[in-house]
Amino acid sequence: MEIIEVQDYEEMSQKAAQIIISKVIHNPEMVIGFATGGTPKGTYRHLIEDHQKNGTSYSRISSVNLDEYAGLEANSPNSYRYYMNHSLFNHLDINMDQTHVPNGTAKQLEEECRRYDGLIDELGGVDLQILGMGVNGHIGFNEPGTSFTSPTHVVELAESTRKANARYFESLEDVPTHAVTMGIGTIMKSKHILLLVSGNEKAEALANLQKGAVTEEVPATILNHHPQVTVIADKQALSQTLTRR
Repeated sequence: MEIIEVQDYEEMSQKAAQIIISKVIHNPEMVIGFATGGTPKGTYRHLIEDHQKNGTSYSRISSVNLDEYAGLEANSPNSYRYYMNHSLFNHLDINMDQTHVPNGTAKQLEEECRRYDGLIDELGGVDLQILGMGVNGHIGFNEPGTSFTSPTHVVELAESTRKANARYFESLEDVPTHAVTMGIGTIMKSKHILLLVSGNEKAEALANLQKGAVTEEVPATILNHHPQVTVIADKQALSQTLTRR
């Protein structure tokens, strides 16, 4: 595991974008696994700026997203499909038919999960998976206690996760209680994982990742068993890790 220490969120975003851009230039047909939420927004902004300034092309890449809320239509402002379109895809030359997000309104969500894992296999797997990490160590929507071998599945969201995401909704009651998420087993099949961590609230989870035992109670700790993980973390997120050294 490579840990890149940066000063702050902005530098984390710049560094992450540089890694993604370099990989896209090297492999224009790569498969990128995208994440949503507040953490990668700065990274996506830098990808857009680079595309507009330098013309880096995404026309031949394919993308898969980590997760989607259950019950939200794709055109809902709080869906992750909407997030990806407005935060990134609409500003690149990406082929929208090659962008994939789980269907949170599928009549049979379990069947949708199997379809999504099959799609990833058909694409040849994920070349670069972008991850954030929750305050409880969740990756994707894989909450503490999720099996390390889990495929894409339907998950009931922890209260802490719903509260963290409530800022995007009118109220906590409007936050969906379930989501479709790539499983930890699915994530671990990615060839390279790029984990972005920023802020004091993530410090304990990051310290557990770097120093703690590998346990399903802190899902991100499984990344210690992946052959190629790059962590970009700012000083605040590394504060407890630095203390332990």
